[in-house]
Order: sequence, then C-alpha cells, then structure tokens
Amino acid sequence: MSLISLENTITIALSVKDRHASAEWYENMLGFDTIYHADEAGWSELQTNTAGVTIGLGEHTKPVPGNCVPVFGIADLDTARQKLEQVNVRFDGETDTVEGMVKTATFYDPDGNAMMLAEDLTKDV
Repeated sequence: MSLISLENTITIALSVKDRHASAEWYENMLGFDTIYHADEAGWSELQTNTAGVTIGLGEHTKPVPGNCVPVFGIADLDTARQKLEQVNVRFDGETDTVEGMVKTATFYDPDGNAMMLAEDLTKDV
C-alpha cells in the first residue's frame, strides 16, 4: 500500500516563453486541445490524446528547457517524424530502434523542451 493514493491523471509541466504561442504549436503539431488559459496565473493547460494526461505550460521570461521528457506512444513513428520534420520540427539525431521492443525519436518544441515519440514494436512480434 502506498503512502498516498494518486488519481489516474498526470500533468506534465513545461516552461515556455509564450503560453499562447506554445499552446497553438501543440494544437497544430500534435493535435492537442487547449483546456484553458489562466492568464492571471501565467498557466495554460492542454489535453493530450491520452486520457488523463495533460500538458501544463508555465510562462517564464527565461524558460528552463529540458526539465522533463514526456514520451508519447505512436503507431507509426516514421510517418509522424517525417510530417514533423516537414514543418521544421527539430529532432535529436536519428531514430533509435531496439528490435522487437521499441522505436524512439526525441524532438523539441520551440522553447527547446525535449519530447519523445515511441512506437511499440512488441505488437509486431
């Protein structure tokens, strides 16, 4: 038994320069939906495509990129990567593959926050 009981939700908080511009980027690049902008608090929140998982955007004059690396599952990493690269999304090197297990690729948002796409290869075995 754990000390506390957590809900089945998680918010991944990221530091950004402009929450509204970042929210638009997440909507356009990854298909997320903005839940709200709390301008007085310098916070915005977006619903990801995964139930219970949201992205929180904290606005800072000097964001600290790389504070976490959320990993998002994807059915076809190669196609997704190609689409993102076509609109100049920057990736960190080549796609890594662990045969029979997973294929991953790290990419960055406009503020330098690292994220990763992961394709589950165990389904193909």
